[in-house]
Amino acid sequence: MRLSLALGAALGLALALALCGYYGFAEIASGLGAAGWGVLAVIAFHPVQMLFSSLAWQVLLPPSPAPRLLTFIALRWIREAVNNLLPVAQIGGEFVGARLLRQGGVPLGAGGASVTVDLTMEMLSQIIFTLLGLALLVPGLHEPRIAPWIIGGIGLAVVIVAAFISAQRFGLFHLVERGLIRLAERGSAWSSLGEIAGLHRSIRALYASPRRLVWACSYHLISWLLGGVEVMLALHLVGASVDLREGLIIESLGQALRAVGFAIPASLGVQEGGYVLVCGLLGISPQAAIELSLLKRIREVALGVPALFVWQLIEARRLVDRVADDVSVPAAADGD
Repeated sequence: MRLSLALGAALGLALALALCGYYGFAEIASGLGAAGWGVLAVIAFHPVQMLFSSLAWQVLLPPSPAPRLLTFIALRWIREAVNNLLPVAQIGGEFVGARLLRQGGVPLGAGGASVTVDLTMEMLSQIIFTLLGLALLVPGLHEPRIAPWIIGGIGLAVVIVAAFISAQRFGLFHLVERGLIRLAERGSAWSSLGEIAGLHRSIRALYASPRRLVWACSYHLISWLLGGVEVMLALHLVGASVDLREGLIIESLGQALRAVGFAIPASLGVQEGGYVLVCGLLGISPQAAIELSLLKRIREVALGVPALFVWQLIEARRLVDRVADDVSVPAAADGD
């Protein structure tokens, strides 16, 4: 797995560098330089999207074990940082999120269920967002031959999400839960996995609550729509202003193409190539498209590095507390 991720990252980086070289390092650097302090506006805008993504996650947990919204925002911040900056094929953040929820007092089964269903609702809302972008694009498309490819890709995504939901509802995670519990019974090194009990039941309970699912999907959809505003802002900074319709088209189809490269860490190269393709359909230069992608990556690094640091602080504190507990138990026994 590590070798495949390393190879994927190397190929993606090579593709990104090749695109930048082909369209001109100097021209792209000049465009980014022209953005100046406006880059801070792109960075500052993203927490608004994170707010709605956090609301989507929070609504999937009952009020009693659910932490405050501020906690969900912090955990979403860390989730995105792990997926964007670490070689984890863009899903490691979900495991980290469930683990941190457990440290916040949420049972591992309930936390794991909320993360699983939240990811599913995010995928479903992305399909809706992509359909919206396609609906906005096709009427003015000068190259209609590309439409069947886009529709085919969306159809495949629908099948994948439907299969994922079916697997969740009809027993996949029940098998996972049983396997982890058996592993926990084999020794103390795996004992914490026993806390996963209730994962399948919690997932089924969430799917039995349509109101929560609708709210979660709606909040995620708002977050995706705000991504179109971010595209407008970023392209304006590099001298390629677009309206809201074009911003939504670029973001929806660009993110859909990025999702295709989920196995490549941070979708290196895939994101850049996707924006070049989609922006080209709207008459926007490849240089501006790559500058848009790089502005997004600058934002990911600027927000992600502090998030990874905070995550490590949380893990270090947990380790210190565990060591302190292990030391205090023998000391208490000696006192007796």
